[in-house]
Amino acid sequence: MIPHLSQLIDQAKNNPKTVAIAAAEDSIVLAAAKEAAEHGIASFILFGQKKKIEEINNELGFSEGFTIVHCSTKIESIEKAVKAVSLKDAEILMKGNVKTGELLGIYLKDEFGLKTGRTMNLVTVFEIKRYHKLLLVTDAGMVIAPDLNQKADSIINSVSVARALENERPKVAVLAAIETVNPKMPATTEAAILSQMARRGQLGSVDVDGPFALDNAISREAAEHKGISSSVAGDADILIMPDIEAGNIFYKAMAFLSECQLASAVVGGKAPIILTSRADSAETKLYSIALNVLLAGVI
Repeated sequence: MIPHLSQLIDQAKNNPKTVAIAAAEDSIVLAAAKEAAEHGIASFILFGQKKKIEEINNELGFSEGFTIVHCSTKIESIEKAVKAVSLKDAEILMKGNVKTGELLGIYLKDEFGLKTGRTMNLVTVFEIKRYHKLLLVTDAGMVIAPDLNQKADSIINSVSVARALENERPKVAVLAAIETVNPKMPATTEAAILSQMARRGQLGSVDVDGPFALDNAISREAAEHKGISSSVAGDADILIMPDIEAGNIFYKAMAFLSECQLASAVVGGKAPIILTSRADSAETKLYSIALNVLLAGVI
């Protein structure tokens, strides 16, 4: 696997993509697009109110690497951006000054043909100083209480991200509060079922095990202390969270309390989606664009 997120930039330069930004009249989003264009990893089609976009770009000094398509409303800008992806005028969709629900609602319309039949997930890649490799985590922001089938989808989706990072057979830890199966705790029984599904080849080329508590998924010492014998224990590439609360708390704890770098993508459709938050650093936004450029070449 690629060991550092900074390497995503050089990898993405080898095969730059076109990104369609819906409601692009947003200074935070356009600043990220400017930096990506300057690094040569992407060009952009900016859908939105042309005058406002031009004003922001002039302030930013963003003068090349994009075209503007004027749209009178946010809904029009989303529809045209999604259509551009559907027609392959762009390979990636990016959220501008719109709500995530509005964007996904149009992306998932049958007329655009971008659904795969799988649940869509937010997959985040963390580079954490105290962990020995990149760590993928899902889901911190989309699926509230995933059932068994949705967790299976999240494994398939996160594996596609791992492969974009050059990991052909990732190790997946399905998390719960404990590492033993307890019928009163659905997260543990679902983890055990997913492990068996993977062993029977139902989830593709991947090693899945669980249930794991977080410590024995990422610490070999903790796993050995609990007497856990597993190729995944202490060496997970991917963590499957039991619900959105666990995923969101993990994400924000890492982002705000640890010295980590991160990048995210929404996967599960036929084209990846870039979501950026105002709280994200400029580095996170750039790495997220680069990650999605790599994803667009493999999904």
